[in-house]
Parts: sequence; structure tokens; C-alpha cells
Amino acid sequence: MGNKSKIHTVYKTAEGERVPSVTSVLKILAKPALIHWAWNLGCKGIDYRKYRDDKADIGSLAHRMILCHLKNEKCEMDEYSKDQIDKAENCFLKYLEWERHHKIEPILVEHPLVSEIWKFGGTPDFYGLINGVYCLMDFKTGKDIYPEYFYQLAGYDLLLRNYQRPKYYRILNIGRDETEKFKEEIKEDIKIEGRIFLHCLRIYELLKIQKDGNKG
Repeated sequence: MGNKSKIHTVYKTAEGERVPSVTSVLKILAKPALIHWAWNLGCKGIDYRKYRDDKADIGSLAHRMILCHLKNEKCEMDEYSKDQIDKAENCFLKYLEWERHHKIEPILVEHPLVSEIWKFGGTPDFYGLINGVYCLMDFKTGKDIYPEYFYQLAGYDLLLRNYQRPKYYRILNIGRDETEKFKEEIKEDIKIEGRIFLHCLRIYELLKIQKDGNKG
């Protein structure tokens, strides 16, 4: 695992109906922080697209390193540059330092799930026990923890109806360099985030109906 050319997961119901992913649903939300970020880089003479792609590759590789570690799988890194591998390994070491202080018992790691009720799918990073308590956790790399990360966890939470409900929900944010700090945020109640996700899902569905109607 670790190939950056990996094909995105296609989610289908038991009857073969293709459904959107949690991340696809949440793309309908505006992200003003990204606009400011791109503008700020432009002011510094930096091409945000090249900068973004390099950072994304580092983040993706670090993400894969963590998941491969949890699944006891080898992480392939042939498609990445030495600089990207070095920075991703730095992230991974930060994660291992965090893990050293917690008892981790994975139940699901990067396991695709589909809701037959709500008609969407998703692949949570981690569902299992942390220090003996059920937890749903997502790994992020970047500068900060944003509200939409918990909307994403709320979507995954809806996919766990056949499992023991999590006691808490955790975002573990692992910075890619010295300017991006390690931080985590934990919530025990994400009911509001769940409602936000379901409203996004409904808007996503309506926009699809509108788009398909315009094709006619």
C-alpha cells in the first residue's frame, strides 16, 4: 500500500446502486480558508497548485504509513521523492510518539462501509478501542483542525450502525513540518455535526437531480 495512483473506492448498495462518498458529499461546502491560503501563497510568488500537490503527496504518504502500520502491511513509497518520504516519515514518527502513550486495539482500519438507509458510503481511518474505550478516529495532516473534519466523522458514524457506538470521536492532526504542529481534538457528542452532514447529503442529492434534469 502507498501508491499515490490508487483508484478511489466506488461505493454501491447491496442492489448495486452507486452512491456518493462522505468526502464527495462534503465537497458542496465552501472552504474560505483555502481561498485565503491560495491568495497568501500567490502574494509570496508561490504557485499554490504545485505547493498544494507536493504537500498533498506528503500528507497522503504519511496517512498511508499510519494505516499500513495499523494493518501490519508494507507501505510502498516508490512513487515519492526522497524529500517527500523524509517529511512523511517525520509525521509518522510524531504519530508513533502519540501511540506510545495509548493502548490501541483496531477493529476497523480503512474498511469501506455503505449505508443502505442513507445511500452513501465511506471509509473510516480507524474504529476500535483506545485505552479500552470505543473510538472513531480520523488522521489528518496540515496546519489545523477544521469543523468539517467532524462532519466527516459524523458521516462515518452513521455507517457504524451495526457496531458498538463510539464513546468519543477524535481528530488526530499530524503536522508535515515544523510550521504545522501536532494536535488532537476529541468530542463525545457530534449530533449537530451529524445533522449538518445529513443536510449536506440532501443538498448533494438535490443538486444531482437538478444536474440530471438539465441534461434532459
